[in-house]
Amino acid sequence: MPVELKMLGWSVALGLVYLVFATLLSLVRRGMAWNAGNRDEQVPLTGLAARVDRASRNYLETFAFFAAAVLVVVVGQRTNAQTALGAQLYVWARVIYLPVYAIGIPYLRTLVWTASVVGIVMVLSAAFG
Repeated sequence: MPVELKMLGWSVALGLVYLVFATLLSLVRRGMAWNAGNRDEQVPLTGLAARVDRASRNYLETFAFFAAAVLVVVVGQRTNAQTALGAQLYVWARVIYLPVYAIGIPYLRTLVWTASVVGIVMVLSAAFG
């Protein structure tokens, strides 16, 4: 199996970590009744729960681009050392992103996010080369 597909698999698992962490913190903040109910009234998240929720939503925003880029280069048989490195860069940057955002380190968070986008570009660029 190509490295890029392995990284895609790991990124799915990582997405579940983001989702579970955000859900658990929402449950603690909003309570079981709100989470199990109709959610007609919005209870705002604050602090750690809000940061992890934003990190989780940010993950979902980049994941689709990463997944599409990986599938394009694998199906198109355009994988190479650069696409493998780009896929690894994306996954490791996203691993680092969650705790950095949760802790609240603003400039490092932006740097790590940028690294993940560079990883996507590294993968996708092989489709056009």
